[in-house]
Amino acid sequence: MNVPRLVIAGLSGDSGKTLISLSLIRALRERDVAVSAFKKGPDYIDAAWLSWAADRPCRNLDTYLAAADDVRVNFVRASSESDIAVIEGNRGIFDGMDAAGTHSTAELATLLQAPVVLVVNATKVTRTVAALINGVQSFDSKLDVAGVILNRVAGGRHERVLREAIESYCGLPVLGTVPKQAAGDDLLPSRHLGLVPVAEQTTASGMDNRLAELGSSCLDITALQSVARNANALDVRVPHLSVATQPSVRVGYFHDTVFTFYYPENLEALELAGAELVCIDALHDTSLPPIDALYIGGGFPEVHADRLRRNRALMDEVRGAAEGGMPIYAECGGLIYLAASITYDNRRYLMSGVFDIDLTMSRKPAGHGYSQMSIDRENPFFAIGTMVRGHEFHYSSPDCDFGDADTCLSVSRGVGLGKRRDGFVRNNVLACYSHLHALGTPAWAPSVVQAAQRYRDRPDSGGRSSKATSARPELMAVRE
Repeated sequence: MNVPRLVIAGLSGDSGKTLISLSLIRALRERDVAVSAFKKGPDYIDAAWLSWAADRPCRNLDTYLAAADDVRVNFVRASSESDIAVIEGNRGIFDGMDAAGTHSTAELATLLQAPVVLVVNATKVTRTVAALINGVQSFDSKLDVAGVILNRVAGGRHERVLREAIESYCGLPVLGTVPKQAAGDDLLPSRHLGLVPVAEQTTASGMDNRLAELGSSCLDITALQSVARNANALDVRVPHLSVATQPSVRVGYFHDTVFTFYYPENLEALELAGAELVCIDALHDTSLPPIDALYIGGGFPEVHADRLRRNRALMDEVRGAAEGGMPIYAECGGLIYLAASITYDNRRYLMSGVFDIDLTMSRKPAGHGYSQMSIDRENPFFAIGTMVRGHEFHYSSPDCDFGDADTCLSVSRGVGLGKRRDGFVRNNVLACYSHLHALGTPAWAPSVVQAAQRYRDRPDSGGRSSKATSARPELMAVRE
């Protein structure tokens, strides 16, 4: 596999990696270059923006959530039909889950044999930047640092001093400079979990031209393409995917401007296991279509709580389906939807009430980072003893007491619901704060499909209802 590729990395978080990556991708797309986009780490929001920019699903590459070989195979599969692969890093280039930098952007770049372009926030600094870059170059001899992009440059003199220092002391080309006034926060607005999701941006289509212009005017697109073409060939054995010839069950999933946190691999894994996916809009659909199971991913239900609770008809149907034994798997935002209520910004909003728990949003994260859990109670989807790795990022937590018997996950790393527990269970419903990745938890998708089959074939089902017309949307952010 020899697709041109590069990693957009930074010295720290908030260096401008996402802005640069989006601008580069949009400038390449304006030149009719087919781009495959990737995000290092478990982040959903940046990945959705990258999907929007590249016009194809962005894949998350995370060596904690999935084995290194699976990450390489996933990368090869997703980039094989593109002209260039752009991989956005996260945090500082050597920042990982420990002092050794385990699962860092640098480790991913080495795994994929991809050249690295460093994005540097040049605010109130000149020659010192060269020392920082020099440190990166010498810190890891396996890393191929191929160039630098300067962000938030104050003016012409500032740029000249920076260029001279970097080229003289580091021997690296400066492949772009973004003026301070062009990197304003108005272009990519943010809130408590990061950027505002692209699905909520009614003006997203107007950003096309701004980002493409930023990329074309501030970045050396030709030089960046040349850097990507210098990547060494990857020798990866890609196993054949066995696809179910015909869907055996119908799995609904919330997909709208509220619930957008889904890894493409999770949805694809359900299809590979034999599911037909049925899209449900939690804001506007007033009833559930004929389905055999329900998957509710993450998102921002707290922000849209008032709109969600006004669609009481759908909430009542979901609660009724749960009481009737329908398998439901929910993560984070899905947990909020299934709770009795969520208190956000000093207002309490009633949710569907599948679980008799009240949640409260805090000003600081209640849980943030990688998680590791073991299954120690009966549940609809996992065998007892199964180890599960995931990721959590939530500001809400239960403000009521609960016992071990109400949950099925023992947390050895992370926070979950609190008290070293996660995963509320009721009937055939499992809701947890941790997000899992199908590549790292291969038993998940088949177990959801098997639970759906059991529900479909239950003695009192009366047979399958006639299929409702449904179309699966592209697994990416939809342009408004």
